[in-house]
Amino acid sequence: MPISTSELSDEVRKRALAGGFDVVRIARAAAPAGASEHLAAFLAEGRHGDMAWMANNSDRRADPVQLWPEAKSVIMLGVNYGPDHDPRTDLDAPGTGAISVYARGDDYHDLIKTRLKALGHWLCDTHGGDARVFVDTAPVLEKALAQESGIGWQGKHTNLVSRSFGSWLFLGSVFTSLDLAPDTRESDHCGACHACLDICPTRAFPAPYQLDARRCISYLTIEHKGHIPREFREAIGNRIYGCDDCLAVCPWNKFAQVSHEAKFAAREELTRPVLQELVRLDDAAFRALFRKSPIKRIGRDRFVRNVLIAAGNSGDPALAAEAVRLADDPSPLVRAMAAWAVTRLLALPAVRALAAIHGTSESDADVRREWLP
Repeated sequence: MPISTSELSDEVRKRALAGGFDVVRIARAAAPAGASEHLAAFLAEGRHGDMAWMANNSDRRADPVQLWPEAKSVIMLGVNYGPDHDPRTDLDAPGTGAISVYARGDDYHDLIKTRLKALGHWLCDTHGGDARVFVDTAPVLEKALAQESGIGWQGKHTNLVSRSFGSWLFLGSVFTSLDLAPDTRESDHCGACHACLDICPTRAFPAPYQLDARRCISYLTIEHKGHIPREFREAIGNRIYGCDDCLAVCPWNKFAQVSHEAKFAAREELTRPVLQELVRLDDAAFRALFRKSPIKRIGRDRFVRNVLIAAGNSGDPALAAEAVRLADDPSPLVRAMAAWAVTRLLALPAVRALAAIHGTSESDADVRREWLP
């Protein structure tokens, strides 16, 4: 006898959970409610900043069928990466950098894509049809689809919140041409809470459920390829890759669980790493330190740019010597933030003396401006 859609859906859930996923739900392959309008407004305001890929194929991003016309169902999957401590405590560790929880272990893309492929192959081999798998690598509104499937809801900070895992879920999806029984859409449970909006150091939320990425520390330290605007540098503090503030403060984290996935466990060298050591990284040392890490994709220059901002915010004059050394770095990104760090860490006479040496010979106009006291 042919299997029913509900029975097939139950099989998919069991197989996914056995395959290492922590949560699995199913949605129709259709545009999530309001997603197209929300994305269009976000792009029209220019709030995506440098992320041109968000504007590219925006019609395909908003509707799974536009991305793959054969899709009938979307299997949404989550893997818990819950930390073993509140990451906000890392913001008060002098002389160290704070790295976003998701980036302290191995790159989640590799692990999750392997599991997605295994699930997709099993589905096609066992039940026919076709499948496509995605994890952060295609125009897919994963958070909106996760809400449609019932995994969680997009909170006022625009991130996904789960009643079972709080803020800490990696998402992936399997698009399939098979017709599966969908789960119920999750409703919004934020209520009157606005803790995530209030805690943002750079006021990146113009209104509840709206994000201006151009003001977001995660965007600035990861996606932004240029000089970080001066108005945000002090607020960045010691955050050298990403920011977890709006995630960590969510009251739903009382239900969060520490991840049981060994590959997501924080590496010792990425837990409160010492700025004095990070600022000395050359390209080879950077690639060695961040092998198998998502941090590797931003490259040494952008990373050291971030570290120099943290150094400038540290108040530690010992880091000034490292900043001075980098004033002659080949990268203008690094030279600019080296100059800024020097102006923050040394007295005005010393800054003026160094500016006379480095500022007058500097070929890059943006870097020259950083030497102005």
